Amino acid sequence: MRHALATVLLGPVLLAQGRRVRRTVPVLPEADGPREGEVGSGTPLRLLILGDSAAAGVGAPTQDEALSGQLAVSLAPTFRLRWKLLAFTGATTADMLDHLRGLPAETFDVVVTSLGVNDVTGRVSLAAWRRAQRELIAVLQARFGARHLLLSGLPPMHRFPALPQPLRWYVGSRARDFNRVLAKVAASRPGCEFLALGHEMMDAPAMAGDGFHPGPPIYALWAREAACRIVQRMEQTT
Repeated sequence: MRHALATVLLGPVLLAQGRRVRRTVPVLPEADGPREGEVGSGTPLRLLILGDSAAAGVGAPTQDEALSGQLAVSLAPTFRLRWKLLAFTGATTADMLDHLRGLPAETFDVVVTSLGVNDVTGRVSLAAWRRAQRELIAVLQARFGARHLLLSGLPPMHRFPALPQPLRWYVGSRARDFNRVLAKVAASRPGCEFLALGHEMMDAPAMAGDGFHPGPPIYALWAREAACRIVQRMEQTT
C-alpha cells in the first residue's frame, strides 16, 4: 500500500531520478576470468552460481575476486569442487527462468542464487516475484537436481550511494519487502535456505566505484557466509 501511495505522490520525481541514475552511473564490466572450473580435494560437490550482475562479478576486476572465485576458494579445503557460473547483467528472475529452460539438464548439488535487484528496479510486483522464485526453485530441483538452494537476499539498497533520495528510500523499502517474501518462500520449500545480505556486507567504502555493486571485500564476506552454510548443510545430510 505504501509503495502504491508513494508511486502516486512521488512518481514524477522517482521517474526523473531513475532516468538520471541510468545516465550518470558508470556501467562497469562483468569480472574477467573463467566461469567454470574444478578445485580442491575431498567429498565431490557440484556447485552452480546463478544470477545477475552481482553474481557475474561486476565491481571486481576478475572472477577470482568476485563471488564465484572467492566461494570456490572457501570451499576447496573441504570439497573436490566442480563449479559453474551462469549470470548476466540485468537479469531478472523471469529472465533467468527463460535462460534455464533453454539449457540442457545438468546435475548440481548446491545452487547459490543472486536475483532480485533488477526485479525491484523493474517494478515487478511482490506477487510476481513470489511466483517467479517458486518457479525457479522448481526448475532447479526438477531439471538440475539441486539438493540445497541458497537464495541470497537483496542487498540493503537504501544504502546505495549511487541512488539519490527519495529514490533510495523507495527502492530500499521495496528490497526489504522482497526479502521478506523470499525468506518465506525459502522456509516453505525443502532444501531451500535464505541468505541475508546484511548491512555489514554492504559497507559503502567497500562498494564498487559505481556506488551500486559490491567490491571485492563484500564479495569475500558473501562467499565466506555462503560457504559456511553449504558446509553446515552437507555435514547435516551426509
